[in-house]
Amino acid sequence: MSEDRRLDVLRAIVEDYVATREPVGSRALVERHALGVSPATIRNDMAALEESGYIAQPHTSAGRVPTDKGYRLFVDRLTTVKPMSVPERRAIGAFLEEAQDLDDVVDRAVRLIAQLTQQVAVVQYPSLRRSALRHVELVPVGVRHLLVVLITDTGRVEQRTLELGADLDEVVVGQLRARLNVSAAGRRLSELPVALAELADAFGPADAPLVEAVVGVVEETLAQESEERVVLAGTAHLARGGAVDFAGSIGPVLEALEEQVVLLRLLSEMAEDNASVAVRIGRETQHEGLLETSFITSGYGDENGTSVARVGSIGPLRMDYPGTMSAVRAVARYLTRILAG
Repeated sequence: MSEDRRLDVLRAIVEDYVATREPVGSRALVERHALGVSPATIRNDMAALEESGYIAQPHTSAGRVPTDKGYRLFVDRLTTVKPMSVPERRAIGAFLEEAQDLDDVVDRAVRLIAQLTQQVAVVQYPSLRRSALRHVELVPVGVRHLLVVLITDTGRVEQRTLELGADLDEVVVGQLRARLNVSAAGRRLSELPVALAELADAFGPADAPLVEAVVGVVEETLAQESEERVVLAGTAHLARGGAVDFAGSIGPVLEALEEQVVLLRLLSEMAEDNASVAVRIGRETQHEGLLETSFITSGYGDENGTSVARVGSIGPLRMDYPGTMSAVRAVARYLTRILAG
């Protein structure tokens, strides 16, 4: 009973601190929350929570604030992520469904998360290395130039132009296009080498340079690690909390956000969590510039239900965790639905 009651006290402290930005005292807990115990019992519970490292006392106040450990327990004990309202869900769906292409989808998603959470939004582009080919198009654009268009199952489009050493035979180009789509469509990068290697056997020696060039550009395009990137929005929201949210300068946080390799590492690590919504709090980010922030992400997927990238929100430790988790998860689900469609 005492453990459950102390969890209720911790939950109340987190909620009040998020709402007021002020350290929370026992008197405020008594006045604002029906905890069903005496003020003396609440003070004892707060002392126990402080001794266990879940709350701490700032030097300038008699109240208490949650620690990284306290926020972690609060998040871990959330029984459910509160659903968004029907009007909110409709608005999200309508806004994202108006997108014209993948770039527009990503742009709308990142702006939407920033608006919903009033924090920094992060959207990772679907990685070509995790995507599967949906279609390959070969378009002659000259006597010796061939446009290779790759369309992935996440709606991503990549184009490359090949300059060949001999005139193109449009009949052979058509045959190669057909066989490419039979062999490669629906396969992921790891599955392509064998499928593409067998392709050359279907053509004569005279066509080998064309087949090898096209196969080479397909493999090269899908293997490019430089395609891993993220898009940010809402960095101005971080400045609103000022000294309340960040003990030092906000500069280190902004610098960390500019390092895509840092965000990509975190997104990759969080993708391994067996949860629909992953949360990293303070020191769990393992980056000096993000020690006073929390990062909430959720994966979005392809038509097979496989997660190919992540969306997320970064804000101060003092954030609305249930609300942020709900918004991030909702946008991720709509992204999956749109890309799968």
